[in-house]
Amino acid sequence: MSAETPAASGQFIRRRLQFRAWRGQRPFWAGLFIIIGGLPIAYFPYANLQIGHLTLAMATTAGAGSLIIGVLLVVLGVSLWFQKHIRVFAGVAAILLALVSIPVSNLGGFLIGFLFALVGGAMAVSWVPGEPPEQELRADAGVHGGAPESAFPESTVSGPAEGAAATGEPNDLSGTSPANGANGRHSAG
Repeated sequence: MSAETPAASGQFIRRRLQFRAWRGQRPFWAGLFIIIGGLPIAYFPYANLQIGHLTLAMATTAGAGSLIIGVLLVVLGVSLWFQKHIRVFAGVAAILLALVSIPVSNLGGFLIGFLFALVGGAMAVSWVPGEPPEQELRADAGVHGGAPESAFPESTVSGPAEGAAATGEPNDLSGTSPANGANGRHSAG
């Protein structure tokens, strides 16, 4: 395929729009932040800093714990991308793992991994799926054959004249109506 082929630019735009649609249907940024947070948490305990001929090892006694926390954060971030229904669990788990990483792995990856995982977990917990586009709503409205709602007769549910209102009793099932003297208090008997 040459650089002069017109299909290449159209294909790039189509792929970009497909990715944008995929990204908009899930907590993408929350997953990305959690993945970015897991990488320094897992990396720093195993890293060696070279200053001239001096090697500074940043290893901790809980290096395996740091690796486990980092890998779990990366797995939670990836699972947010492909399993959007576990967003609350993954968000809470990411927040807890970020908090545990402070004493376990060099202050949570020198606070970099901790902050990214904490913000990503909060974003995952707070993410809510968007409303469907209007054209899908219009397609669902076509179930009635396109007739407006006023074209259908009213429902046959009995009105208040046939129930408790006909006998003069209030229609409050909670027992907390100011009319019966309960003033918001429930009675046990």
